[in-house]
Amino acid sequence: MNKPSIYGLTVDQLTEWLIERDHTKFRAMQVWDWLYRKRVTNFLDMTDVNQDCLQLLTENFAIQTLSEHIKQEASDGTVKFLFRLQDGNLIETVMMRHKYGLSVCVTTQVGCNIGCSFCASGLLAKSRDLSSGEIVEQIMNVQLHLDQIGQGESVSHIVVMGIGEPFDNFKNMIDFLNVVMDHKGLAIAARRITVSTSGIVNKIYEFTDTKIPVNLAISLHAPNNELRTRIMKINRAMPIEKLMDSLKYYLEKNNRRLTIEYILLKDVNDHKKEAEELADLLSDIKDKLYVNLIPYNPVDEHSQYQRSEKESVLIFYDTLKKKGVNCKIRQEHGTDIDAACGQLRSKQLKKDEVK
Repeated sequence: MNKPSIYGLTVDQLTEWLIERDHTKFRAMQVWDWLYRKRVTNFLDMTDVNQDCLQLLTENFAIQTLSEHIKQEASDGTVKFLFRLQDGNLIETVMMRHKYGLSVCVTTQVGCNIGCSFCASGLLAKSRDLSSGEIVEQIMNVQLHLDQIGQGESVSHIVVMGIGEPFDNFKNMIDFLNVVMDHKGLAIAARRITVSTSGIVNKIYEFTDTKIPVNLAISLHAPNNELRTRIMKINRAMPIEKLMDSLKYYLEKNNRRLTIEYILLKDVNDHKKEAEELADLLSDIKDKLYVNLIPYNPVDEHSQYQRSEKESVLIFYDTLKKKGVNCKIRQEHGTDIDAACGQLRSKQLKKDEVK
């Protein structure tokens, strides 16, 4: 029987678990330090923790539940990992190099049920949620990769926008945030973490009320219901009007700038008309957000979609700017490897089917 990842416990949960078994808070802090500061991969390497505690931990938890299946490295320093889980499922994690530091994009589910028609992540329906430990372990494995390189680098930023819908795995995602932000562990500042959602409205309200001060990004991709429903089936249940109400609630309660993600699809949502509609849609809250215009990475299975022409992208950008909407064109990473989210996993699963 597979043991759960110890990374799934927050510091409070680890402390409570050990105290219930006749150990102390001090012992819990020792274990936490070994996990996140010294980054051991075997309980027996915790040399100042007594044997009774080590045996208890070994019997109930695992430190490593992910194994590296494939690692792709791009010329710009981007590294894409394909990890195999204990049950054999595959997930993707991506490390990107920026001028401001090293960011890691984590996956929250095996597959995705949101069903965006342009996305490689949703080619296979969700089979299960990842545990909070499996999400944390993605960060730890990337950090171990950096430790092995030996240049003293650390993960500085996190984006929760890999395979899956984070708000469809809400509790585990919240536990993950509490672990990686803990100041005695990885100590990644909330302002350096961004969570992305396709727009699960009730969870946006719930997330707002947690008052966790991380950044929120919304995958919008269309300025009206007809077009958004065509490319994102979630819009049937949660149309733009309801989504906008939840975003206004978020902005009222949080002193954080909102990010609107907009993938540009050739001759679908990239005309000047859509740019004008988008500016009008955001006009009431434009001072509290910016729009991230994303070049599309074509996916073989979604051949109906192509990357927008450079001229169309610039016209779209200029139209938003002239209407007072703060926006930027996202810098691309890893274009010489399987760049689209879920693409590497999808290709590997196809190979496995052939075998």
